[in-house]
Amino acid sequence: MTKGRIHSIESFGTVDGPGIRFIAFLQGCLMRCQYCHNRDTWDLDGGKEVTVEELMTQILSYKPFLVAGNGGVTASGGEAILQAEFVHALFKACKQNDIHTCLDTNGFVRKYEPIIDELLDQTDLVMLDIKQMNDDTHIDLTKVSNQRTLQFAEYLAKRNQATWIRYVVVPGFTDDIASAIKLAEFIKPMTNVEKVELLPYHQLGEHKWASFGEQYSLKDVKPPSKEVMETIKAVFTERDINAVY
Repeated sequence: MTKGRIHSIESFGTVDGPGIRFIAFLQGCLMRCQYCHNRDTWDLDGGKEVTVEELMTQILSYKPFLVAGNGGVTASGGEAILQAEFVHALFKACKQNDIHTCLDTNGFVRKYEPIIDELLDQTDLVMLDIKQMNDDTHIDLTKVSNQRTLQFAEYLAKRNQATWIRYVVVPGFTDDIASAIKLAEFIKPMTNVEKVELLPYHQLGEHKWASFGEQYSLKDVKPPSKEVMETIKAVFTERDINAVY
């Protein structure tokens, strides 16, 4: 039986993919985003070990609601691709039960082994979180380079894999016009990108950092204004890219 490590689940999610969704938040992440609201998912050995069969039992109990709500199952995190074998087995079981699958990922793929294609073959939609196009700023924000994420975006385009781009607007890091333009120009040729989701930064995960005895470095950063969000959105719409927030 294929096993994975799960941080938590959400049975009626509405913001992590289309429709009403069962969301599995997988344990483990290699990025160290300053604004991370799931700080407790970083530990690769944390969470609870479950089998695909155990998780599918829960999912199938909600299937009537997921189908009626035009939704499905989302694998999020943490970083779901770190457990590619488990997510592949989970998505394969979902597809066997006619359940829509969505992979929510930061695209930090270290090796393009066959399992990555096998996972993507069972994935109806990828939600790819691109943090910043400027690598120096990306490293400041996440402690790692953006090169693997951008390479993964190009790989998804090559596969013509249905993709939504997610972009968190963080004042002082990603709310400038130049960064938005660079992202828009990067994805404009990608016909597989269906839309860009602009996500306003929030401080909802600050308490989790405190529980680890760590300083939340963005505690004085306020969410972006509506005017800022509209300005960023216009960068994409002016280039005929569907952008929402």
